Amino acid sequence: MEILIKASQFILSLSLLIVLHELGHFVPAKLFKTRVEKFYLFFDYKFSIFKKKIGETVYGIGWIPLGGYVKISGMIDESMDTEQMKQPAQPWEFRSKPAWQRLIIMLGGVFVNFVLGIFIYIMLMWGYGEEFLPNQNVKDGIWAQDSLAMNIGLKTGDKILTVDGEPIKKFSSLSLEFINGTKYQVERNGKVLDKEIPENFISQLMDRGKEAGAFLYPRYPFAIAGFSEGSINTTTDLQPKDIIVAINGTPIKYFDEAEAILTPLKNQDATLTIKRGETTKQVAVKISEEGKIGVEFGQLGFRDLEKLGYYNLANIEYSFAEAIPAGWNKSWKTLTDYMKQLKKIFNPSTGAYKGLGGFISIGSIFPDEWSAQSFWSITAYLSIMLGFMNLLPIPALDGGHVIFTLWEMITGKKPGDKFLEYAQVVGFVLLLTLLVFANGNDIFRLFK
Repeated sequence: MEILIKASQFILSLSLLIVLHELGHFVPAKLFKTRVEKFYLFFDYKFSIFKKKIGETVYGIGWIPLGGYVKISGMIDESMDTEQMKQPAQPWEFRSKPAWQRLIIMLGGVFVNFVLGIFIYIMLMWGYGEEFLPNQNVKDGIWAQDSLAMNIGLKTGDKILTVDGEPIKKFSSLSLEFINGTKYQVERNGKVLDKEIPENFISQLMDRGKEAGAFLYPRYPFAIAGFSEGSINTTTDLQPKDIIVAINGTPIKYFDEAEAILTPLKNQDATLTIKRGETTKQVAVKISEEGKIGVEFGQLGFRDLEKLGYYNLANIEYSFAEAIPAGWNKSWKTLTDYMKQLKKIFNPSTGAYKGLGGFISIGSIFPDEWSAQSFWSITAYLSIMLGFMNLLPIPALDGGHVIFTLWEMITGKKPGDKFLEYAQVVGFVLLLTLLVFANGNDIFRLFK
């Protein structure tokens, strides 16, 4: 059921983005009286799931969910209709239009993607505002329980101050900042230390398999989720949601402090002080030969931690006027972060190519329960990502056509049809190779 919910959101988001992107080409084409022969969601090789001709345009849904397209008369595109190009140019064809009109038609899809992403972020800021844990409120530092955190020089209690010289505003953004960064600064025991982020950091991150993702955590209280298998304390009065605040009278504020106290108590009896709701009580337990209590650690959400007095969250509400610059800034940050990641992908030594993913990776970022806020936030991100990807100067993408058109406008020389045909084929092969590699990565990670 969870997979179905994720897949449904992914298909809905992708369909929306494709239709609006192609509409960005369709509308200026019609405004400049250019004939549009097809408007398709997904590709229709050999046959279509649905199609209907209205006026001079066939509207349809293909069966290959790899994108969509508008087929514009007199244009060398993914349809590779070279026969049409052998005929004399007609006034309604793309190739007959002035270069500036062709440029606007080709940029229309990218323009829609960027505007849509910005608009969604503005509406999200206006409708939901922002709630986050400010990094400066993590006053007792991070919990470096992940081996990757320790490998790059972090210790529990470190306060991360900056990445690449930029102060960290949101604690939740730390993992992404480390992915994009090259150096960081921490405060440890009152001293400020400068450290390097290894060039192959992303490779190390991906090699963690299913644990790949967040590797930095705030420090949590010792909350109990339940008893572990084979626990020797199942008959005690311990209950889920209890929080251990002291062991044999020694106070503990965070879970990571418990091990040092429990280790000398192996095979002994101990008294836990627990907090249950508003009450505090003592519970007698036995400590195992491994120095364990025999309970599962319960990781609490930020709102629960705020109620318990561990962290203060920031809650920012925006008027519509305030949401406009906030949404714009969010869009710009999303775009620049994506550009930094793409740059690292083309540097083999970073290992970032391991993180390149296809449809499974994209689909997996949607939550397994419906959330309008999450759905639209992810859709805004994908819209900006799609806009940028289509701007890359690769033949077969909008950016490739834009480069050729700009060359014509600057030099006054239009590339020949044969050149454009070959360029389209090369671009298509490059994109197909990238598609196979990205989705192959997904499959490899599933088996791994």
